[in-house]
Amino acid sequence: MPVSGLSIRAPRSLLRQIREAMAGDAPAQARLDMVVRIIARSMVADVCSIYLRRAGNALELFATQGLNPAAVHNTRLRSGQGLVGLVAETAEPVNLTNAPEHPRFAYRPETGEDPYKSFLGVPIVRGGQVYGVLTVQNRAARQYDEEEVEALQTVAMVLAEVVASGGLFDIAELDEPELRSDKPRMFAGDGLCEGVAIGNIVLHEPRVRVEALIADDPVAELKRLNGALEEMRGAVDAMLNSSELDLSGESREVIEAYRLFAEDAGWQQKLRDAVRGGLTAEAAVERVQDELRLRLARIDDPYVRERLHDLEDLARRLQKHLTGDGHARELPENAILVARSMGPAELLDYGRDRLQGVVLEDATMTSHVTIVASSMGIPLVGNVQGVVDSARSGDVAALDGSSGELHLRPLQEVVSMFEGRRALRAQRVAEFAAVRDLPAVTKDGVRINLMINAGLLLDMPNLEVSGADGVGLFRTEMQFMVGESMPRRKDQIAFYKQIVEAAGDKPVVFRTLDLGGDKILPYGRWEREENPALGWRAIRIALDRPALLRYQVRALIGASPHRVLRILLPMISDVAEFNECRALIDREIERARLLALPQPRQVLVGAMLEVPALMFMLPQLLRSADFVSIGSNDLMQFIFAMDRTNPRVSKRYDPLSPPALTLIRQIVRSAADADGDVSMCGELAGKPLEAMALIALGIRTLSMQPVNIGPIKMMIRSLDTREVSQFVDRLCGRTDHSLRTRLMAFAAERGIALK
Repeated sequence: MPVSGLSIRAPRSLLRQIREAMAGDAPAQARLDMVVRIIARSMVADVCSIYLRRAGNALELFATQGLNPAAVHNTRLRSGQGLVGLVAETAEPVNLTNAPEHPRFAYRPETGEDPYKSFLGVPIVRGGQVYGVLTVQNRAARQYDEEEVEALQTVAMVLAEVVASGGLFDIAELDEPELRSDKPRMFAGDGLCEGVAIGNIVLHEPRVRVEALIADDPVAELKRLNGALEEMRGAVDAMLNSSELDLSGESREVIEAYRLFAEDAGWQQKLRDAVRGGLTAEAAVERVQDELRLRLARIDDPYVRERLHDLEDLARRLQKHLTGDGHARELPENAILVARSMGPAELLDYGRDRLQGVVLEDATMTSHVTIVASSMGIPLVGNVQGVVDSARSGDVAALDGSSGELHLRPLQEVVSMFEGRRALRAQRVAEFAAVRDLPAVTKDGVRINLMINAGLLLDMPNLEVSGADGVGLFRTEMQFMVGESMPRRKDQIAFYKQIVEAAGDKPVVFRTLDLGGDKILPYGRWEREENPALGWRAIRIALDRPALLRYQVRALIGASPHRVLRILLPMISDVAEFNECRALIDREIERARLLALPQPRQVLVGAMLEVPALMFMLPQLLRSADFVSIGSNDLMQFIFAMDRTNPRVSKRYDPLSPPALTLIRQIVRSAADADGDVSMCGELAGKPLEAMALIALGIRTLSMQPVNIGPIKMMIRSLDTREVSQFVDRLCGRTDHSLRTRLMAFAAERGIALK
């Protein structure tokens, strides 16, 4: 009769025996056979079997003690088939007293498993990938206890490390591309910043390589783990109590919740149990992290996923406390940065000199890191799921920031193809440079003003390089977001002065702070909102906290002596809001006059048209506003009731559709009737096809990322506005879901340059 339960020393003894078996010189099959015999003997099991993945997710019996030896390499289970398939599918242990009664039980007569009732299977996991399944079985009906499950999981982790590293045999023998760490892989993400890059992978948060898996002294190892846990909790407490960070409201709640996770007894117990089972502290953290990663992949709820992300982050922090490894900012030549997510400040820390490209699992077109990457001229691919677990530091990678294509460890043919793309892009850049100093005038003589979007001082050289007419949108919040504390007024003045001086005689439109929504200051006071895009943000914050707007306006006035100062107010919903803000700006101008301070020659105040309600009051607005700038990103989001940060719906509705184009046409006509100045500074302005449609609708000033100036200018110089205006006007009356194909066909027929 099998004995239930293992002593405290048994798992460590088991691991030592397995380590010795795997370190031997015998052939791979002989070592695997030895491993299953050792496990069966140590766990008093009648059967022990190892299944490993083959191509197509099939699970092949690689070694067994107790089943028919002839079944080895002949028994294969399809994905999800049988109890073994269930373990691989869920990546969780399956512990059954009477396995044949389970609905997923699959009888394979060639194995000779008829008499076995008890079943325990655990996944062989590494780096979020299931490499196979380790099982034990007994004739008698019994429940394997927690200590036995823990012991088998520990053994499975050791097996995973050895298999993945090629310690038993060449991983290529498994014939499963996902499991081969040297296998070329292709990912399809979202192209967020144009450009082609070829280089070597640098992991933003590299996984700590666990060299030692099995502890020689578990007591000492447990002491190390407890010490690292205490250090990490102290670091989180220091973050909460830091005088440099004004943590309150939501930001404080987030960190306090994070601290609760760090103190979670269940999580800590899992780590300690793994160490008591014979693993080193680093290996224990790795195992728990792998379990979390697999759970994360199966959860759709964003809140729960975020909490699991917190636990993963804690695991990484704990590894750093154990190893003493800090994050190195020094990059090798031709670096391609890979991360799950990243803030704008983190990207800026790396600098531009050696950074060729960025790959992120979590990023959208409107993410702040995307904006910064675009300003730096760095190709970026986002929404590349699973790349962090698949990539290794030093791997060769090739990416296309336009198509969203990413190749890890590419074949030489793929590298050559990307080199060709890069050369072609360089040729196009040269062509754009040739038209840099030429006017953006259509074939029928219509002048279009091309401006750039900016937000940092490093953006300003792009004004000259691109040949743009000025800065149509300067995002002032970027200065606030990349710092660790609120910029003082004198620092704001110095910064804005640098911007206007860098622009020279060209105009700069400063948008006041557009905070809230997805733009949260790390040091601000924020309350959790159900719908932040529709909540307390932008000018709504300014009106509730007028001192914030007053000090910013005061800084802008101080930085623009004897110049024309252009101020753009974001998220205006009605005329009363605009008038209230304008009155505040006028008071600051009057204050400067009374104090005999240097003043701008003229102050122009405009409204950003993002809220649909405002378009119905354009005539009244333009009696007070000097100009209007359409923010297409938010406007499209509100018109279509579409969260632009939600990948499920962000591409569902095309801005080149009848309702969107009709809306813009109405805005332009309403502004024209009031003799108002209207421009476009959203994402639509920087795409040749979309820009063609905007010009057809009457937009004459477009503001975009600097890299888009060349393609847009070439499109403009090949365009006849009368023809395209008539065509687009007719399209507005259609009921198509999208007009994109019709617009592309029109451009092709008339030789309009769209590339």
